[in-house]
Amino acid sequence: MENCIQDLRKARKLSQAELADHMGVTRQTIISLEKGRYNASLELAFNLATYFDCLIEDIFLYRKDKN
Repeated sequence: MENCIQDLRKARKLSQAELADHMGVTRQTIISLEKGRYNASLELAFNLATYFDCLIEDIFLYRKDKN
């Protein structure tokens, strides 16, 4: 699942550690999210959307495989 967390974070001039603190997760979780190695829980997705004042769909892009 693709996301634009890094773009949103940088637009607010936040470090990964600062965003992690706001979300109550580790910096490693933010790194993994930004690199697409980890999919956010529903709770974390809602928290990110609330924090960035946007919809979950504005942050995460799901592309269904054609196969």
